[in-house]
Amino acid sequence: MIYKNNNGWTKEMVENNKETIFKFAEGYKNILDLGKTEREFVNQGIKLAEYKGFKNAETLEKINPGDKVYYVNRGKNLVLVVVGKDDILSGANYVVSHVDSPRIDLKGNPLYEDLELAYMKTHYYGGIKKYQWASIPLSLHGVVMLASGEKKEIIIGEDDTDPVFTIPDLLPHLAGKYQGDRKTAEVIKGEELQILVGSIPTYVENEDIKENIKYAILEKLNNAYGMIEEDFISAEFQMVPAFKAKDIGLDRSMIGAYGQDDRICGYTSMKAILDIEETPNRTAICFLADKEETGSNGSTGLQSNYLEYFTGDLISKIKGDYCEMYLKKCLWNSKAMSSDVNAAMDPIFKAVHEEQNAAKLNHGIVVTKYTGARGKAGTNDADAEYVWEIRNLLNTNNIKWQIGELGKVDEGGGGTVAMFLAQYGIRTIDVGPALLAMHAPFEVSSKLDVYETYRAYQAFFHM
Repeated sequence: MIYKNNNGWTKEMVENNKETIFKFAEGYKNILDLGKTEREFVNQGIKLAEYKGFKNAETLEKINPGDKVYYVNRGKNLVLVVVGKDDILSGANYVVSHVDSPRIDLKGNPLYEDLELAYMKTHYYGGIKKYQWASIPLSLHGVVMLASGEKKEIIIGEDDTDPVFTIPDLLPHLAGKYQGDRKTAEVIKGEELQILVGSIPTYVENEDIKENIKYAILEKLNNAYGMIEEDFISAEFQMVPAFKAKDIGLDRSMIGAYGQDDRICGYTSMKAILDIEETPNRTAICFLADKEETGSNGSTGLQSNYLEYFTGDLISKIKGDYCEMYLKKCLWNSKAMSSDVNAAMDPIFKAVHEEQNAAKLNHGIVVTKYTGARGKAGTNDADAEYVWEIRNLLNTNNIKWQIGELGKVDEGGGGTVAMFLAQYGIRTIDVGPALLAMHAPFEVSSKLDVYETYRAYQAFFHM
């Protein structure tokens, strides 16, 4: 038979499932608004998990089949587990996505004044087109550890009554020579990504105060949060788009929002495991990771040993015993979906894709056998047997799916967390929806694809 990749919005789909799909999308949009940083997304996940009866595994001495537990790593990783009937040493089914997204971080010493304007210096995080972040409303999200040791969570710019921030761009009337000859990546340079934060001076009379606008901003931060300037050093402040998730199109078939790479997979995988009612055969694990956009490094990235840590703890509490061989055997016998997005082909920029192997919006979840760049550098290339398992799973459950690659062979490329899972011997493949405008402040997804992604992860957890 010929492989066909058709639009999922058939007459039957519209008549029977449109209402369900659109309702599911509302829950997704809501969590995109509530969880614009990895910490916020994890906090929302914990609330949903506890509401569904999940317990903190770190507080338990014994875990049994059917138990629902979770692990949290430094506020930036969340692991949800439903323990299966089968021996844990026969492996688990992992769905692993990341909940960090490209953004703009404040530097450790950000605040300064020039020309009677207060600005904050930044350092961008992840792969962005820097010019896309200029002249849009931005909100500030983050945590700060005060000199006293008190921790403050701060969000400014999300409430309708809040002020927002912005990175002013150069007006076109004067940009011809200054920006006109720059390459696209340098239309706005990294050091030009600076946040405008104020312009009214302090009225405190003190001859030692040389920068009255800057001092006025510090006054406001101190009055509102108890901050002093040195506290910026022990803070994690992120600038993200201030706008909300919105329906796109006259038919409302698409979603536009910040952070859909990869919270689209984070939400659908989390919802899939939270909705498990009966005890699955194999242990189901949803792992929300951090730092994917910068190489999965650090103690909360997938290159850390946290996967070994929580899996080892799980084994010891299920079996009442532990040895290193148990952990290796469990991981080697496990299966995983590396749940990350692919690039949807845009008719405006078709030239960067090889159409026969490119993903499209509304064509379902994307199965990506390999990612990487050029000669498959930095990839996990799933074996044929495992690809067949996933293909058969999707077909058996009547889930809309397609194959996809990230652009033409020599056009560019990109990686996911798949290779870090595969290093443990876990059979792994990339499976996630496609996006338009990936890594932009306003990414576009298909509501149908979001729902089919949820269904795919549901099926995998029951595999």
